Amino acid sequence: MADFLLLFIAGILGGILNAVAGGGTFITFPALVFTGVPPVAANATTTVAALPGYLAAAIGFRRDIASLPKAPLIRVTVWTMIGGAVGSGLLLVSSNKVFAILVPFLLLAATLIFMNGPRIRRMAAGWRHAVAPFGLGTLLPVAIYGGYFNGGLGIILLAMFSMWGMTDLHQMNGLKSWLSFALAVIAFAVFAAGGQVVWIPAAIMSGGTIIGGALGAPVARRIPMPALRLLIAAVGFGMTAIFFWRLWSGA
Repeated sequence: MADFLLLFIAGILGGILNAVAGGGTFITFPALVFTGVPPVAANATTTVAALPGYLAAAIGFRRDIASLPKAPLIRVTVWTMIGGAVGSGLLLVSSNKVFAILVPFLLLAATLIFMNGPRIRRMAAGWRHAVAPFGLGTLLPVAIYGGYFNGGLGIILLAMFSMWGMTDLHQMNGLKSWLSFALAVIAFAVFAAGGQVVWIPAAIMSGGTIIGGALGAPVARRIPMPALRLLIAAVGFGMTAIFFWRLWSGA
């Protein structure tokens, strides 16, 4: 029962963070590992658990998504799903031992990306004339990363959209939510077929992410974004330190 409560609360917190600023993986993935789920299955399960939250966010931005050009939207959705399938497939062939070694480094990279999100987006905006709008060359590697490890994906997507020349933040957040949902759908199919989804924890955490997603907007209006970003970064670095300790101690 304590494990179920931990997973549900982690789902709520992860859903809030994903809706407000990203970084929900820093909460949901460690919670699954700490309750005894193997690393590969935990990564697969946290992606599946985040799926309803992504859908809820995409519905919230539906008008902004509808304002995007239809042909490019369909194209980037298809390529996101293809890249997500490749990344998810790579996760399936990763052993728990290898993935456990990679996890602290992936968490550290995701935390650094999250912390420097605004700077990365500003830098990316300066490259917009060198990158094709809705370009496959930038999208496919990002989608493969998202299929393999979801941490920091939202920040990377926003930076990529800046490179594409997008400036409307609502459109960018809408497209981020939609592509995250599309990637989670194909990852769900791949992980389920590969038998890596732990269904009961996924269902419990999904219930939390739905509640967290609904609470995200009110929370965003009450907590200053700099304070929220510092909190998420602290969680990210804390989880990174714990997983490095587990790696070095053999725990």
